[in-house]
Amino acid sequence: MSYAGILIHWKSIVEIIVLWIVIYRTLLFFEGTRAIQVIRGIALVLVAFFIFQKLGLERLDWLFKNFFATSIIALLVIFHPEIRQALARLGQRNLFVNSMDEEEIDLMLKEIIKSVEDLAGYKIGALIAIEKNDSLSGYIESGIRIDAKLSSELIQAIFTPNNPLHDGALIVQRGRIMGAGALFPLAQRPDINRIFGTRHRAALGLSEESDAVIIVVSEERQDISLVYQGKLYNNLNYEDLFLKIKGIIKIRK
Repeated sequence: MSYAGILIHWKSIVEIIVLWIVIYRTLLFFEGTRAIQVIRGIALVLVAFFIFQKLGLERLDWLFKNFFATSIIALLVIFHPEIRQALARLGQRNLFVNSMDEEEIDLMLKEIIKSVEDLAGYKIGALIAIEKNDSLSGYIESGIRIDAKLSSELIQAIFTPNNPLHDGALIVQRGRIMGAGALFPLAQRPDINRIFGTRHRAALGLSEESDAVIIVVSEERQDISLVYQGKLYNNLNYEDLFLKIKGIIKIRK
């Protein structure tokens, strides 16, 4: 094999690797949104298009070429919220993640879960976001920056009624309370059950734009929910909440 042939061969390998990385990251960005189904459909159309070309089916080839070109424009218009969310997550991605060891994670979760269980018992609502890989610094700026040691007592004090910060969200970064009274975007999904109020919609909204782990306490039903990547897990007990959050936090994408 000539030098030119070897060079072309390696270029093809690099191109294939880059293409698969782009496809994989795209699927991760759109995971949990309605656009993921469309992306899978587009992949099937591309496969069919390739087969039609190889088999020399000219009429089907022409039909797919024209259909695909016009469909791309329509998809960009219909799914622009999902595209915006994906680009926002890309811009929020931390380049250097300060990881916590298992003991620190356990201590953090025990304090948080104890606080939300007590708040639920007192019929006090709460919204807590734990940063994972995507930075939540922009959301901290929408509230009040704190930078305090995390404790169950402080969390409960922040969400106590008549406290100026109790209506907003509390944000945890690297095991510390970094902000309170923060505002999150509200999810506009029509499939959200009517029993869930503003806090749950805010949790779902944030989960669509970041990989944060969000805990919601309902003051009406006195239950605790976990929201992650657009999915809501309702009415969790201490053990379920602890194990589920710990498993999520330890996974690095």
